[in-house]
Amino acid sequence: MKQPVSTTFKGRRNFLKTGGAVAAGLLASGAMPGRAAAASLPDLPMNARTQAAMPTRNLGKTGYKVGIFSLGGQAALEHANNFDAAVPIIERALDLGVNYIDTSSIYGGPERWSEQYVGQVMKTRRNEAFLATKTKERTREGSLRMIDKSLKLLNTDHVDLWQLHDIGLPEDVDAIFAKGGAMEALIEMQQQKVVRYLGVTGHYRPEALMDAINRHPFDCILMAMNAADTHIHSFTDQLLPLVVEKQMGIIGMKVPARGRLLTTWTPPPLEQQQHSWEGSAIATRPGVMSMRDAVHFTLTHPVSTVIVGCDNIAQLEENVQIAREFTPLSQAQMATLNQLAEPVAKASLFFRFTDRSKG
Repeated sequence: MKQPVSTTFKGRRNFLKTGGAVAAGLLASGAMPGRAAAASLPDLPMNARTQAAMPTRNLGKTGYKVGIFSLGGQAALEHANNFDAAVPIIERALDLGVNYIDTSSIYGGPERWSEQYVGQVMKTRRNEAFLATKTKERTREGSLRMIDKSLKLLNTDHVDLWQLHDIGLPEDVDAIFAKGGAMEALIEMQQQKVVRYLGVTGHYRPEALMDAINRHPFDCILMAMNAADTHIHSFTDQLLPLVVEKQMGIIGMKVPARGRLLTTWTPPPLEQQQHSWEGSAIATRPGVMSMRDAVHFTLTHPVSTVIVGCDNIAQLEENVQIAREFTPLSQAQMATLNQLAEPVAKASLFFRFTDRSKG
């Protein structure tokens, strides 16, 4: 017999109450591109519009006040030859007060379209955005090649946050921390003032991420957190309390699960799903909540910000408005949304069903 949601939530209740308090506490009242050792990094970025645009929270112990909505580097920002759509989204995000932009060396395939689009804007607006990118490479040399290319594409001489992309298995962690592993590159680049802060990202299993952050004092973590999370390999139950304890900057991702949590989403044809990344968990029905509910659910946790990729400027503007109007949900509202998400949990957590053996 299935447990009622009140019982399912019971083990999290105290943490979420504490988390809500922590979240409230996080609310703040307010050259040539390429790698080169620098004597010092410039001041932290400053977007003058952010404070009036939306609530801000501390990005862990970094000293940065981040708007609670941030721009993800996928959706329109990962499609090939999409400058005409992607660049205006990034420009508009900064105009609306967004002050954190996420991208990665693997978004947009080998051409790294996402970094190209962000770099087009960074040519003239680098000091308005906290800029985060990632390396999927597990070796020192591979990661150094990644950051060199990232700096060139992003038109900058430094990034604010350099992250290990998609840590999901114990062997990922072992490879990164091995002799000649990626951690050597991250530490070296931080010491050379090429990157300001270090982070880790993941959405597959909590245990590998917990191992990684227990081995090194990372500044930030980018982790999957949505209303379905608690039903399968929960990050909320196991990982979130640890990163709160370590006072890390916490960036929530997969908030609407690429739309799969939303009532406005229509499942693509089966064949199309089977040939997509999301097809690791076939969806047969629309989602169960609004974008507002999805975003407010994640923001009620003690996260610093959430990143969401946008298909167009209208979506971006809606998301900023949702962030502007955020107030924490009650425990009853959280429980309701969690229960609502259960029938679509697998489809909404498709990233936990990928075949990791394919690398």
